[in-house]
Amino acid sequence: MKRLVGLRHLAAAVVMATLGGGAAQAQDAVAFFYRGRTVSLIVGSSPGGGYDLYGRLVARFLGRHIPGNPALVVQNMPGAGSNVAAAYIYNVAPKDGTVMGAIFMGAVVDPLFGEAKRSTHDTAKFNYIGNANSDAYVCLVRSDAGMNTLADAFDKEIVMGASAEGASTRDFPSLLKNLLGVKFKIVAGYPGTREINLAMEKGEVQGGCGQTWSSVAATYPAWFRDKLVKPLVQESNVGYPELDRMGVALSRDFAKTPEQKQILELVYSQTTFGRPYVVAPGVPQERVESLRKAFMATMTDPDLVAEAKRINLDIAPIAGEELQTLIAKLYATPQEIVEKARAALVYKP
Repeated sequence: MKRLVGLRHLAAAVVMATLGGGAAQAQDAVAFFYRGRTVSLIVGSSPGGGYDLYGRLVARFLGRHIPGNPALVVQNMPGAGSNVAAAYIYNVAPKDGTVMGAIFMGAVVDPLFGEAKRSTHDTAKFNYIGNANSDAYVCLVRSDAGMNTLADAFDKEIVMGASAEGASTRDFPSLLKNLLGVKFKIVAGYPGTREINLAMEKGEVQGGCGQTWSSVAATYPAWFRDKLVKPLVQESNVGYPELDRMGVALSRDFAKTPEQKQILELVYSQTTFGRPYVVAPGVPQERVESLRKAFMATMTDPDLVAEAKRINLDIAPIAGEELQTLIAKLYATPQEIVEKARAALVYKP
């Protein structure tokens, strides 16, 4: 009997050693692959905007946490609400873990809410590495526009700058115009938030929606200090504490029917993953897992946290595995509700 127990213990030890050895070998293989290599981080926006700001911050520290410590370089690839970058990563870039994307949340849901015929990639099939923060999205207006709350936009027209189809700066104001009936005159075609905000400063437009509060507050502090620009409404499902204290209402509070509220909540559910990072389908699983671990380690790196605090960027990460589950759940939404949300997002000049 003792001999049998001893053999069982020996067998268990061998299994554990084998499993541990397998994990160590996988880690060694990942380190061997990345050592001496360069990882490209493709940011799906123009330089100077919020996505670019977060992407460059992540790139500064991510390499130290990836096994093998590769170098990271940032490349900007704006266009079509970051769908250009998403399509490049999905269809063209190497499927080996050397190309990562920082894409708009709108690009993640574009195959869901957009026209299927225009999509060249299936973002539901990306490997999600993580999410940098869950941000508060806002409509901003010049203080001289004569708008105090979104309620004023039901009676008075206001000119709002926007970028490309699939970007929150175009989809979110279109949603409020089509679904709720606010009198937004949307001027689309700006490359990104940086250009929209420059147009706002010049008086070409009076405001813009679909902008993240943390990045705009960090990039344009004088706007709010000198009361030149103000938030008109929050475009999220949950109020952001700072904006709540300022008395900025949620746009879903202006819904006239339960169905309108349901559609707003569905569209705004994407704000949970405001800054997702992805690699293409087909990247070896052990590299995906290593990149996910490295991403979360980066988000808690004391140097990154200190730098984010210095430049006033919020860090609220979501792990890649959790993000993958959230997106799968979103894509499982009943088709009837999806169709109504899709119709409300169609830009109508």
